[in-house]
Amino acid sequence: MTERLVPEGIDAERVTRWLVANIAGMEAPFDFRLVQGGRSNMTFVVTDAGGRQVVLRRPPMSHVLATAHDMGREHRIISALQGSPVPVPSALGFCAEEPVNGAPFYVMGFIEGHVLRTAAEAEGVLTPEALGAAGDDLVDVLVALHGVDIDRVGLGDLGRREGYIERQLRRWYGQFLQSQEQAREAGVFRPSPLVGQAHRLLSERVPAQQAATIVHGDYRLDNTIVGPDGRLRAVLDWELCTLGDPLADIGTMLMYSSGRNATGASRPATTLPGFPALTTLADRYAARSGRDLTHLAYYAAFANWRLSCISEGVFTRYATGAMGSDRSEATVMAESAERRAHLAMELLEGNDLGAAIG
Repeated sequence: MTERLVPEGIDAERVTRWLVANIAGMEAPFDFRLVQGGRSNMTFVVTDAGGRQVVLRRPPMSHVLATAHDMGREHRIISALQGSPVPVPSALGFCAEEPVNGAPFYVMGFIEGHVLRTAAEAEGVLTPEALGAAGDDLVDVLVALHGVDIDRVGLGDLGRREGYIERQLRRWYGQFLQSQEQAREAGVFRPSPLVGQAHRLLSERVPAQQAATIVHGDYRLDNTIVGPDGRLRAVLDWELCTLGDPLADIGTMLMYSSGRNATGASRPATTLPGFPALTTLADRYAARSGRDLTHLAYYAAFANWRLSCISEGVFTRYATGAMGSDRSEATVMAESAERRAHLAMELLEGNDLGAAIG
């Protein structure tokens, strides 16, 4: 009998017992496969004896920053959005008991479809017409998310509604400093002075918040599952979700979609023929949401700065082995942290709407 290989991050014996006891219809034995591409929480596809697939999410195995990687929060959000206009996987179960797998985890339904990351991976997967539909749907689902009645779905206490950008600036700068301290202790420290400079300018120029909505926090095409027609079948990766300023999401979406300064293997799928121009995406969001995008350059700068802080944390986790034995992504994330800090400063110094989405 062939021995089943179990990836790092899974205690096969205990997780098997938990799955059988808590997820209706799951049949042991299970195969566990780590999904590559995620750089924060660890994602596994679990296949049972009958071929049924589910998805298990857990935090990294070490260097988990305070307030990050909250599995119960993610599970709560996708549970609350069941039946809303926002497509999400089914929420199947949550395990808060750390002894089962070394950390809390949750299980959600498996959605068949495409995750469109790089242009090289996505080329030929969808027609240009389907890519155009994916761009339109990406905007329309975001508008739907920002239109969800947070009290009706039971998320009214998910976070403070006002002062979102100010809170985010404090949170991510604090986590950036914590990541740098962890890197220093591990002997992999690199100075990043632009992050501090951008933080000061962002703090001085916060626009007035127009509304208080659910904010996904990491909204982009490759955090969705797309069908062959381009329609979004599920929005994934809710770990940064809270309540606050919806324009932070549109800034994040446009930043990831632009492909600015991205070449070769890092060029996103959104640069392929058929995907809408970024000005078209911004105009569609403004028209359908009724929100003023005058300060879009600021939100794009904020998105780049925050991604620089996040990349610093991911660099530290990879460089110290917290994401498993493969440390090849450490250099990529170090370069990302530096590049995003430069882009944030460029946007803040130029305050150019064209630069924000070009």
